[in-house]
Amino acid sequence: MIVPRTSRTEIMNKLRAKVAQRIPIHIASAGSGLVAKLLEAAGVDCVNTFSGARLRANGMGTMSMLWPILDSNKQTLDYTREDIMPAMKGDAFVCACLNANDPLKDMRMVLDDCLRMGVYSVSNIGPSISYVDKGSEIRKVLTSAGITLQNEIELLRLGREMDMVTIGLAFDEEDSMRLVEDAQPDIFCFHAGTTKGGLRGYDSGETIEETARRTEEANEKLRRLKSDIILVAHGAAMESPADAQYILDHTSCEGFWTGSSTERLPIERAVSAAAKEFQALRFPDNR
Repeated sequence: MIVPRTSRTEIMNKLRAKVAQRIPIHIASAGSGLVAKLLEAAGVDCVNTFSGARLRANGMGTMSMLWPILDSNKQTLDYTREDIMPAMKGDAFVCACLNANDPLKDMRMVLDDCLRMGVYSVSNIGPSISYVDKGSEIRKVLTSAGITLQNEIELLRLGREMDMVTIGLAFDEEDSMRLVEDAQPDIFCFHAGTTKGGLRGYDSGETIEETARRTEEANEKLRRLKSDIILVAHGAAMESPADAQYILDHTSCEGFWTGSSTERLPIERAVSAAAKEFQALRFPDNR
């Protein structure tokens, strides 16, 4: 198996061409090689890998990656190297979502590993401190322990320095603005919240109209900080293709990022439906 190689220049040229043609950019998470292969064949632009996707493939919720039950960076690098990259043809690029707050790793070495395996893009959501609510006791404790958004900003800066495509992500306007202003990522995703639906989704009760409104409020401020940034939407009430179309119709986003919507939810539905059909089979009466 020889894994295809690309470059930052090639990736950005393709993305800029889609923006110019007004064709939505699609970033999608994959927790397994099969999902990555199917996503690429469907035409997604970027397959991203991170420990949350790996855990979703095992039936757990994305937020389970926040607990100290695994080495997020090792998990991401191992399955990216062994499962994802060998499954790819090179039509889509791969983005590794990394934990910039890993106290036991030099992130330059981690990015070197990514480049060696053919990964030319990095994101700070692996997990991000932005997952944790501001003002909460746990966020205060984490910050005092040195787990900060600043480390994520420095990871994205380093990725750009190493000629990688950088994809920033944050959960609220304050973190989003700080990350875009200080890290100047190529792509930014305002994470509206955990995607609803399925066995492990979380429904906050927010409507797609509210998700679109919050996303666009952030977009307007972010474009003032970096006029050429590519903005994509993700999460909360954006569960289905119809929801994503609503986002495209009512925001200035150039595309969207799907996780559960093109991974966990379709797998749950398809496997359940197929298994139930098999379970309904019976022996003939004359046997």
